[in-house]
Amino acid sequence: MHTMWKGTISFGLVNIPVKMHAATENKDVKLRQLCKECQTPVKYEKACPGCDQEVKSEDIVKAYEYAKDKFVILDEEELEALKQEQTDKAVEIMDFVKLSDIDPIYFEKSYYLSPNEGGSKAYGLLRSALKDTKKIGVAKMMIRSKEQLAVIRVYANTLVVETVHYPDEVREVKEVPNVPKNVKSEKQELDTAKMLVDQLTTTFDPEKYKDDYRTALIELIEEKKQKKQTTTVAAEGKPGPDYESNLMDALQASLERAKKENPQPKKKRKTTGKKKVST
Repeated sequence: MHTMWKGTISFGLVNIPVKMHAATENKDVKLRQLCKECQTPVKYEKACPGCDQEVKSEDIVKAYEYAKDKFVILDEEELEALKQEQTDKAVEIMDFVKLSDIDPIYFEKSYYLSPNEGGSKAYGLLRSALKDTKKIGVAKMMIRSKEQLAVIRVYANTLVVETVHYPDEVREVKEVPNVPKNVKSEKQELDTAKMLVDQLTTTFDPEKYKDDYRTALIELIEEKKQKKQTTTVAAEGKPGPDYESNLMDALQASLERAKKENPQPKKKRKTTGKKKVST
């Protein structure tokens, strides 16, 4: 499993060297965009409207727009210094709370933690303490150039980091339009709804739920592949020939090109050594 971060988790005077690994993966089926006419992949280029030309990566700087069309330019060195200052700090658990105290709306992404060299005993200590107290640790850490609020908890005997949104990142509920207030339900309707909830109540089993759309999309793609409803794009960006049907043509063309580039020397004709006698 790929290690995406190495550091130290601390609580009190206990330091735990750990490695962090992504706990989830995105399995969305990625679709490319092609030109409808020639079926060539569409390019997205970075262009400057002021210079009216394409801009290379090395010619791009980062800036913060503090007012309309007004920017503060930030050097890469300045950003890297800030990032390094926070990255070098140990991840300190600031508080311990109950998992039920945090609404799921705050949770963002999950990461597994494994002990780094020499950290197994301290790793096990924190894991046991969290299990026995039924608490989770609240900490702050740098992940991908962003200081994240995070919680550390136990999942399937493994320490897990859950990144958590800061309060100002969660939008106010009052901004949601058309939410009804003080809706009165008839007793019979409410009793029936509760009965339905009870009828459908079960133990959560994640294996029970499947991504039906992704499954159907993969089946559709495989069906089109089997029916040869495909297209090939050559390296130069033009629709390419079907490989199997034009294999012989490609071989013949390659042979002709090789003959031109590496012509064979002409063989000398053999002579018998007999002189022609004149009459």
